[in-house]
Amino acid sequence: MTKIKNKTSSSAVKEILLSSPDGLREVIRAVMQEVLEAEMDEALGASKSECTPERVGYRSGYYGRTLVTRIGKLELRVPQDRAGRFSTELFERYQRSERALVATLAEMYVQGVSTRKVRPITEELCGHAFSASSISAINKRLDESLKAFAERPLHEPFAYLILDARYEKVREAGIVMSQAVLIAVGIDWDGRRQILAVEMANRESRSSWKDFLVGLKARGLKGVEFVVSDDHAGLVAAIGEVIPEAAWQRCYVHFLRNALDYLPRKHGDDCLQELRWIYDRRNLDEAKADLAAWLAKWSGKYPRLTAWVEDTIEQTLAFLCLPRQHHKHLKSTNMLERLNEEIRRRTYVVRIFPNSQSCLRLVRALAVETNENWMEANRYLNMDELREHKKLAMRQAA
Repeated sequence: MTKIKNKTSSSAVKEILLSSPDGLREVIRAVMQEVLEAEMDEALGASKSECTPERVGYRSGYYGRTLVTRIGKLELRVPQDRAGRFSTELFERYQRSERALVATLAEMYVQGVSTRKVRPITEELCGHAFSASSISAINKRLDESLKAFAERPLHEPFAYLILDARYEKVREAGIVMSQAVLIAVGIDWDGRRQILAVEMANRESRSSWKDFLVGLKARGLKGVEFVVSDDHAGLVAAIGEVIPEAAWQRCYVHFLRNALDYLPRKHGDDCLQELRWIYDRRNLDEAKADLAAWLAKWSGKYPRLTAWVEDTIEQTLAFLCLPRQHHKHLKSTNMLERLNEEIRRRTYVVRIFPNSQSCLRLVRALAVETNENWMEANRYLNMDELREHKKLAMRQAA
C-alpha cells in the first residue's frame, strides 16, 4: 500500500512539473501545505474527523497567508483551531534566511551594483523596490537575532569539532576579492550537531584561525577530544596552539584529491580506488597491512605518489582510534558539505556581495536555519559508544 501511495505521489509531482511552467513552485507549495496540516494534527492530537481520547481541540477553518520565496509567492491556507492556540514556526524559520537574501539583494540594488539584474530579482521576491529605510529595518531585525546566535555561550562540552572554510566574492573599497567564511561544527555528548560559529576573514591564515578558535574558547568551548579539518597549514598550526589536547584528523577526502598532484594526468587504473579502500578498514592494524600491500604494488609505477603517501597518510588515520560506528562521520569534513551546498546555492544568486557584512548576514542566517533543524532531529551519533570505547582503552592501558 505504501509503495502504491509513494508511486502515486511521485506521478503527481512529475505531472505538475511537466504540465506547468510554475511546477516547482506548486510542488513546494503543496509540501508546505502538508506541513501545516501535519502541525495542526499534532497540536490537536487528532486528524480531521478523527475521534481519539488524545484529542484536545477542534479545527475552525483557514486563513490565507502569502509566503515570499526565491521561486515566487506561495499562497497558503493556514489552519485555525477554535481555541486560537495553534501557531506555526514554519514562516518565521523559513523566512529568516529569505530575509537575509532579500536584504543583501536590496542593499546591492541601492548601492547601484548590477542594478539591471538585481532589481527584477528583488521585485520578484518582495513585490516592490526598496528604500534605504526599509533595508535598514530589515537588517536591524536580522542582525540582532544573528548576533545573539553568534555570541551565545557554549555551556556543554563538545567532544568532536569539525572545521572548514569556503570563499565568497565580496566588494571592498570598489575592489572585488575573495574572503573566507570560517565555520565550526561541534558534536556534544548527547550526540547532537551544532553550528558553533560562522565568521568572515580576509583569508585563511594562522592568525585568522587562531582568533576564530580563541573566540570559541572565550564563549565556553571545552572538552574537545578530536578535531577534523583539511591540512591548511595555518589552520593546523592554530589547532595545535589553541586546542593542543585534541587529536587531529586530516580529512581523507581532501587527502585523496591532493594525491592527484602526484599522478600523471592520464593514469587510468585502480591505484587511487585501492588507496581509498584503506579508509574502510576496521582498525589501524588492518589499515597498515593494506597500506603495505598498496605501497608494494604501486611503488614501481608511481614512486612520487607512494613516497608522498607513506610520509603523510598517518595524519588521515587518526579516526581509527574512535569507535567503529563513528568512523564514517569523522574521517572527513563531509558533514559540512550539505551546509556548504546550501550556502553555495543561495550565494550564487548574489554572486558578488556589496560588503563582508552582507555576506556574513546571509551565511549566518542559513547557519541558524540548519542548526535549528539539527537540534530537532534525532541524535547524529551514539556517544555511549565513545564512552565505552574510552573505558575499554583505559582498562587495556592499565
